[in-house]
Amino acid sequence: MPSPTLHLTSRPSDTSRSATELGRSGRGFLGAGLPVPAASMSALSGTMGDMDHQGRFRRAALELGIPDDEIGAFSRHLRLSIGLSGGSGGVPVGQFGGSPRLPVGMDWPSAGNSPLPFVFSVECGALPGVDGFDLPADGSLLFFLDHEKDHLDDTGAYARVVYVQDGTATAVTESPRPELTGKQYDVSATLLAELPPWFGTDEDDDDDEDEDRDDLSPFQQQLARDLERDIPHLDELRALAYDLWPGEGLAGACIGGYADEEVVTSVAEQTLAGLEKAGGPVIPMAMWDSHVEKEAHRLTSEWMSLARFPVADAYYYGSFAIRHDDLADARVDKALPVTRFSE
Repeated sequence: MPSPTLHLTSRPSDTSRSATELGRSGRGFLGAGLPVPAASMSALSGTMGDMDHQGRFRRAALELGIPDDEIGAFSRHLRLSIGLSGGSGGVPVGQFGGSPRLPVGMDWPSAGNSPLPFVFSVECGALPGVDGFDLPADGSLLFFLDHEKDHLDDTGAYARVVYVQDGTATAVTESPRPELTGKQYDVSATLLAELPPWFGTDEDDDDDEDEDRDDLSPFQQQLARDLERDIPHLDELRALAYDLWPGEGLAGACIGGYADEEVVTSVAEQTLAGLEKAGGPVIPMAMWDSHVEKEAHRLTSEWMSLARFPVADAYYYGSFAIRHDDLADARVDKALPVTRFSE
């Protein structure tokens, strides 16, 4: 079943860069640029082993002498994602390329008569746990994407996420088009700290900070000013988060974290347009962009990234976004794909 339709509008975004390119810029790992509401704060309290991430961060911040109320305010914006990287020597949690294990008797995921390239898979039970990120407890997720066609298409037909439940009879399945099979390699997992891009940078250079501020919309600039007012120790807390969860080696792909900004913005546009069509208030064109941005701000609590990853062609980057409740019920067919050029 193809992924749902999403009509996307083009707008510049830092999310077009890979996780490796973004590094520790202070602009988050491919983040949506929107804050997490208090209800999502539990996303920090998952375990990797027996570790309490929320508690670990709070204790470390208190040891630095940072007031508890500032720690709580900062934590509402902090998300953890799972970075995937090859060649690190860690415990394998999935594979990129090669031939996937599909349920016995299942047809290869295709768009009409066009088989979709297999990108990667992960074993859910092997991934580090992050509370509030409701991945299935076991089974595997497989990601398929024809990036060149998906980039030009808005139906979702050229992208697919497949969930294979634990205990399902599977077999290694070769692609109907072997030339689309990428080189296989195992990937291991590590946790990454993500923050919204409007947080600015953690650099000392005031000129860089001013440059980043100029790139923000008026709405985001106000969010940043409010943040700096409410969290005087912002730089220290940001540095602490990246020290605790730096993502050794910088991951090439990520599971979880902030949804692609383009997805959230497009959903916001469709939501507002639907309200107008249903007889709601008509938004003047001059105010449309600001209303969309505020709606996207609200929607970020409902959406998250399911996966962001490079593809074989270095000029493209793929991602899937999903609603929290759809992921909790393993409705991965509801994930919305976005393919964009890397910059």
